[in-house]
Amino acid sequence: MSYIKIIPTIYLKDEKAYLDKTFTGEGYNPVEICENYSDNGADEILIMDMSDSDATHEKNILIMKEIADAVDVPMLIGGNVKRLEDVKKYIYAGGQVAVLDMNKESNVEMIKEASDRFGKENIAVMADKDTDVSVLYEAKDKGAYFIIADGELTNLDIAKTGLKVLAKESDVEPEYLYGISNVDLSEIGFDIMDLKNAYKLEGFEVNMFESSMHFSDFKLNSDGHIPVIVQDYKTDEVLMLAYMNEEAFNKTIETGKMTYYSRSRDELWIKGLTSGHFQYVKSLTLDCDNDTILAKVKQIGAACHTGNRTCFFNTLVKKEYDETNPLKVFEDVFNVILDRKENPKEGSYTNYLFDKGIDKILKKLGEEATEIVIAAKNPDPEEIKYEMSDFLYHAMVLMAEKGVSWEDITKELARR
Repeated sequence: MSYIKIIPTIYLKDEKAYLDKTFTGEGYNPVEICENYSDNGADEILIMDMSDSDATHEKNILIMKEIADAVDVPMLIGGNVKRLEDVKKYIYAGGQVAVLDMNKESNVEMIKEASDRFGKENIAVMADKDTDVSVLYEAKDKGAYFIIADGELTNLDIAKTGLKVLAKESDVEPEYLYGISNVDLSEIGFDIMDLKNAYKLEGFEVNMFESSMHFSDFKLNSDGHIPVIVQDYKTDEVLMLAYMNEEAFNKTIETGKMTYYSRSRDELWIKGLTSGHFQYVKSLTLDCDNDTILAKVKQIGAACHTGNRTCFFNTLVKKEYDETNPLKVFEDVFNVILDRKENPKEGSYTNYLFDKGIDKILKKLGEEATEIVIAAKNPDPEEIKYEMSDFLYHAMVLMAEKGVSWEDITKELARR
């Protein structure tokens, strides 16, 4: 393993997220806390399902799906594995890995079958310092990798030394120490990137941003700055233009938050520090002349000080053109369908379908599916393009009727 991963743990109980098994306090919103962990440097998130009935188990599965839609880091899920079907549910809920507890004999016995059925890369085991080391190696031989979870690691000093002690006392080779979890990050009281920096100072290899080029290799303007074009990492929407000096660049790399140099105030400027509209770094790319950085970020709130999503909203010249971005086309057509649903228009075929109801929509969708099958037997590709377009339109009418968006669909596909 090239580095030790920092894996915050939440315990799902009664539709709330708790940071330990004492379930003290009112609990957190599970989606919000996991999104915060994801944005602020967590390598993965471990979700422990603390359900005590089939009904609460199913509710937790739904919450896990919401979390999977909100975060950008892998989800590890465990806590209530009683049979292989539970492993399947966790993976289908968006968990890249299902976690088996090595202190439960039934979970130990399940490793081989689970690895064979769902793939070794999708099965991990969870252990603490009291777990018999022979059980860990047995699990490794069956294909699992390790998460080292120690409930005593509740502050930075213990966490820094705990991993070294654990490695020495349990005789587990370092490459099998997959990550630190169950560290109460709220008690530590600072950003996960700060925690990683502390680990790095202690000699641990951790997953942090590292630039492939030094700032001195960039071509700077006469003031010693480099311009940064900022884009939304999912939509590629251009959000803003700002400048970095060397200190701002290094701070961005260190914290994972976009930091600029304010020329008007003559000081460093961490985007969002006062407004809460942080920009979390997804990638930094240098152009061919080494004189401009393209930053792809997750934007919280508005990028512009005016409150607009983007700083580029004053249209100077515009020529009408056909949009070719597939998702944008789908979104535009879908928005027209939604508008027809909210604001009916006389003579509209879309409103005719909505007025007739779900049975009519489903009948038309079935007919169009049949037309695709027939068109596929025709060597002329134009016919299948036409029929596929008809089918997708009727599918979008169904989506609007059932309250499903393209974002829901794309997230489900990405999860798969």
